[in-house]
Amino acid sequence: MAPEDVTALLVAWNKGDRAANSRLMSLVYDDLRRVAGRRLRAERLNHSLAPTALVHETYLRLIDMRRVGWQNRAQFFAIAARLMRRILVDHARAHAAHKRGGHGLKVPLAENVLAVEPRDVALLDLDAALDKLQRFDGRLAELVTLRFFAGLSVEEAADVLGVSKATTKRDWSRARAWLFRELREERTSE
Repeated sequence: MAPEDVTALLVAWNKGDRAANSRLMSLVYDDLRRVAGRRLRAERLNHSLAPTALVHETYLRLIDMRRVGWQNRAQFFAIAARLMRRILVDHARAHAAHKRGGHGLKVPLAENVLAVEPRDVALLDLDAALDKLQRFDGRLAELVTLRFFAGLSVEEAADVLGVSKATTKRDWSRARAWLFRELREERTSE
């Protein structure tokens, strides 16, 4: 899929062309499903959300959004990543509440997120750490969301954030180190 095609459809959707919305979704559906599949493979085995359900829930929230100045493919996937994060966190909260105070779902944070060996982290702990990182440095939190939830490369994330690839690489190193320290402290305090 050419980024220009997605951008053109987003602009048309912005201008009220409802048919553009349908064409857009058929164009990006496979990419969204691939992202959702990657995200859900990191969840527990008996997770009740399937990639298709996660994509459909994301789509419903996307079309319900008002006053989004759609600009390009990268921005679209960034917003979709944030929505997927919210959906997964809401699902984890509901699951934890159902289990009466459990810590929720565990997600493996491999070397592409943390600076050391892979380990499992509760999704709700990760969400809380990202909220804390947002208050500390919003761009770093956005970068983690783009890389972890949307599966964007450093180059794609740099495009979404409007910064250079070199800056994004430095930010990625800082974000990983910050998350590692924050999640380690969270685990130690338990």
